[in-house]
Amino acid sequence: MKRIVFAQALPGCCIFLRYDDGVEGTVDLSDDVGKGVFAAWNDPAHFASVQIERRGRALAWPGEIDLCADALYLELTGLTPEDLFPALRQEAVHA
Repeated sequence: MKRIVFAQALPGCCIFLRYDDGVEGTVDLSDDVGKGVFAAWNDPAHFASVQIERRGRALAWPGEIDLCADALYLELTGLTPEDLFPALRQEAVHA
């Protein structure tokens, strides 16, 4: 499980993230703006109010908006869930 140690809102509904393993970069969240609960992000001040929650396991905004640290890590790195969590890989079964 990855933990976010630093998060900074950037213009255009992007977030700069740094993780506890040193991985860092920017995630573009602009595709979600205006959809459902993410309508709140139409206000740049609201988007900028992002906080690190659950001991680095999520990003959160007022209005019960939160994003999982692992999902953001996958987006940032391009890894698959199986890459991040090897236990998800199924072993070949021989009959």
